[in-house]
Amino acid sequence: MFVKRIVGTGLGSQQCVNQIGYEDMPTTECEYQLRIPSETDNLELIRDFVSKVAEKVGFKSDDVGKIELACDEACTNVMKHAYASGQKNGKESLDILIQIDYDKFTLVVTDHGRGFDPDAIKLPDMKEYLAQLKVGGLGIYLMKTLMDEVDYQMQPGVRNQVKMVKYFIDKKNSKLIESEKENK
Repeated sequence: MFVKRIVGTGLGSQQCVNQIGYEDMPTTECEYQLRIPSETDNLELIRDFVSKVAEKVGFKSDDVGKIELACDEACTNVMKHAYASGQKNGKESLDILIQIDYDKFTLVVTDHGRGFDPDAIKLPDMKEYLAQLKVGGLGIYLMKTLMDEVDYQMQPGVRNQVKMVKYFIDKKNSKLIESEKENK
C-alpha cells in the first residue's frame, strides 16, 4: 500500500517541493507511506519508493544514493534480526514513512519484531574491520555515516522505529547557513 498525503500548505503552494534552493525552500509538508511484507524480495521495491521520493523533492543523485542505502540497511536489519526465524506472528511487515518539510527529509522505518539496544552496538574501527576482511555488520555504521541524524525508539514486540534525517542544505558545510549566522 502506498499513500501520499499533503499535510499542510504554506503560501498557497500545492506542490510538496519544486526546486530546492535557499530562497525557494519547500513550504508544504508531505507524507509518503509504504506498508510492505518484511521479505528480502521487497528490498528493491522499498529502494525504488525511497529513491523516487528523494529525487522528486530535489536531492541530487549522490544524496539519493545515500538515502537509499541507509534505508536498505535499516530494512535489511529488520528482516534479518527483528523477524528472526521462529518469530512469525502475522505482523511481519515494514512500514516506511517519509516526511517532507521545508528543511528536511525524514525517513522512519517501523517494525513490530524483536528489538535491540542500539547503544550496545559499538561502531567499528574501520581500519581494523578492513584489516580482518570482515563481511557484514556495518548497517548501523552506514546509516549514521550516510544520514544527518539517526534515532531509535524500541518497544520490542510492540513497535520499533529507526528515524533517519537528511537535510536539504548541509548544515555543517553550508555557506548560506554560516553567512546567516554571521548576520545575526
